[in-house]
Amino acid sequence: MLLEIRDLHVKYGNIEVIHGINLQIGQGEIVAILGANGAGKSTTLLAISGLVRPSGGEILLDGRRLHDLPAHGIVKAGITQAPEGRRIFGTLTVEENLSLGAFVCPDRKQVEKTRSWIYELFPVLAQRRDQLGGTLSGGEQQMLAVGRALMANPRILLLDEPSLGLAPLLVKAILQTIQEINRIGVTVILVEQNACAALKIAHRGYVMEVGRMVMADTAAALLENQEVRAAYLAGGRG
Repeated sequence: MLLEIRDLHVKYGNIEVIHGINLQIGQGEIVAILGANGAGKSTTLLAISGLVRPSGGEILLDGRRLHDLPAHGIVKAGITQAPEGRRIFGTLTVEENLSLGAFVCPDRKQVEKTRSWIYELFPVLAQRRDQLGGTLSGGEQQMLAVGRALMANPRILLLDEPSLGLAPLLVKAILQTIQEINRIGVTVILVEQNACAALKIAHRGYVMEVGRMVMADTAAALLENQEVRAAYLAGGRG
């Protein structure tokens, strides 16, 4: 198993928000995490990234304890994140934003090769490489956030609400790109409000409710599950 979470607990101050969840991610999978706002999905990604620290349990990468590493060490280990809200640097150019994503990569030739690949993946970013990030459209900023996360050549890419606020055509394009990224061997953990679209590209899915994992199955089975359909798939939104 590439990534394993065992009995994970997370607290914000004295309030526990993740109550002993278990998660397994295999090499080459797209795994969707579904749930209502406040279910703990984003906190789970932040814990994997080392941006919040577990109060109990383990996070293992290739069987080694990941949560002992600092956040930049987790990036070096092969896990990067495109956060909810994109969080690009608005006063830096597209090219500069991408360069920041490669801060753990000492091989300049590899960095340039990766940047060229990202420009092929997102041609609009190549056209806007000298444009300030803050002047991009929402869809372009999302592409930049994903591209920045890819600059470190991750083994696992964490995506938190990549379709949030985007028009349907852009949502479709972003999800197709996620599949393309996955096809070259990058494992993807996807937190996505558009549950229907997420399950259509995922291999497996988990459902969270109030800090607990309440369901896990193949994506196809979750799409057909009546409880899941009623809670998350009404109207195609999650």
